[in-house]
Amino acid sequence: MHICFIDESGTPPKPAKSAQVRYFVIAGVIMHEAQWHGISAEIKRLRNRSDFQVRGEIKWRYFGTENTDVDNSVAHLMQEKRDEFRKELFDVMIRRKSVKIVACVASTVAAYKTKYINEPEDLYKFTYKPVSERFQYHLQDMSRSVGDTQLGIIVADNRGKKQDDVLRKHHHGLIDDENMFVSTYSNYIETIFLTPSHLSVGIQLADMVAGAIGRAYNSGDRRFIDQLAPAFRANPAGKIEGFGLVKFPKGSWE
Repeated sequence: MHICFIDESGTPPKPAKSAQVRYFVIAGVIMHEAQWHGISAEIKRLRNRSDFQVRGEIKWRYFGTENTDVDNSVAHLMQEKRDEFRKELFDVMIRRKSVKIVACVASTVAAYKTKYINEPEDLYKFTYKPVSERFQYHLQDMSRSVGDTQLGIIVADNRGKKQDDVLRKHHHGLIDDENMFVSTYSNYIETIFLTPSHLSVGIQLADMVAGAIGRAYNSGDRRFIDQLAPAFRANPAGKIEGFGLVKFPKGSWE
């Protein structure tokens, strides 16, 4: 069984705020169920290191110099140590060649120029779709590789009852759709599972990955996305774009 943990970078902006938040990201971290314990144990050891002592949830926004959240788990660390912790956290994924990243970067300005993106939930749904498709493609790749059908589930951060209900309905609309122009999600089982991020190591990793990608596109800081590059799903030639990193809307991205 393969698990794709997903989370987003910040909140999808309203149309009037799209010029201020130009890129919205949803990222997925894919791992086999057998890898979870090893990853969780290694992150626990990293947290407990004497020079880190990180307690509480790990979130991308906590690593900013101006973050004032009362629950900030790295508030006691100087920026240099925060960056070191973040780098070593990403190394936990990179060291495992079978852990893969899939993500979609949406140009919010371009998206709201389309006829079908009118509100933040529309933006979320259409950014989610390519991530869900790339997870299905990953499962197909793995099935061919091992000679046996590989199955998977998606685990996502809960965002509130109304938003969760919309996402759950959208997810089932995708996997149940028999339209020839929609990907067939034949390797998915069950529904999408929604859980609080502070209870999930996988979702916290996805939050950090989404933050790194969002940082690269919104601020031009590529330090962490470049570090993560080896973990992105890619084609045999090593191409990431379109395989592990998708841009939305297609054909009118800016």
